[in-house]
Amino acid sequence: MEKFRIFIQLTRLDKPIGFLLLFWPCAWGLILAYYFNNETTILIKHIVYFFLGSVLMRSAGCIFNDIVDRDFDKKVERTKKRPIASGKISALNAFFYVIILCLLALLILLQFNFLTIILGAGSMILAFAYPFMKRFTYWPQLFLGLTFNWGIIMGWTSLTNNISIEPILLYVAAIFWTLGYDTIYGVQDLQDDQIIGIKSTSIKFKNNIKLFVAVSYSLCILFILALFVFMKIENYLLLLSLAFIITLIYQIKIFNVNKPKTCLSAFKVNNLTGVFIFLFITSFNIS
Repeated sequence: MEKFRIFIQLTRLDKPIGFLLLFWPCAWGLILAYYFNNETTILIKHIVYFFLGSVLMRSAGCIFNDIVDRDFDKKVERTKKRPIASGKISALNAFFYVIILCLLALLILLQFNFLTIILGAGSMILAFAYPFMKRFTYWPQLFLGLTFNWGIIMGWTSLTNNISIEPILLYVAAIFWTLGYDTIYGVQDLQDDQIIGIKSTSIKFKNNIKLFVAVSYSLCILFILALFVFMKIENYLLLLSLAFIITLIYQIKIFNVNKPKTCLSAFKVNNLTGVFIFLFITSFNIS
């Protein structure tokens, strides 16, 4: 039972917001591709595959991140009780979990076409390089955006077997989305991170964080609306974009640099943002 609890803590399966934020971009890419390839059975099957893959890869990523950051985690109030940092499990034993989870994810990846398999294999480089970025650059959130939203491209190619401008526009939008929400998330550890020397956009823009997040979210909205215009979707459907836009504005309004709990609350709203963007793109099929 204790080993099971440690595994749950390692993988953060008790905190589903992480794998949901990885899954929603995959779902966006799939439903966008569905506009051009109306094969409902394949769409549903791929949604299940990508959901399972998101859970597995996010779990593996969390463990690998904890292995790499174990010395940092010991010095941060929010993370010092994590299993590896607190000594509940060794880094070597934790790494075995990473291997198992990645092998399971590989089994799912092999169900797709060759182009998607290649893209998925390439994303592993991004995923396992990310934990090191905070040591070298103030922009690890940008690197996370490149990594976490790769599923848009993969979702698209899994149905279309090609790459086009539509998923690229959506991918860029999602990168700015991640840049905003992970900056909000990073505010929780702002003081500790500065002391131990970790870099982040939360630290770089600490004097103008709300402005930075607002610009990031504005660019996210701009690129999604650019996709809408590029695809010549019926104008009346633009009203549906208000739902996800309101969730982004709400986050900017409620998070407070001096109140870490508000930052976590704002961050969690992004699951709703993901749902509303998915529904907005789904509505394209009405036109």
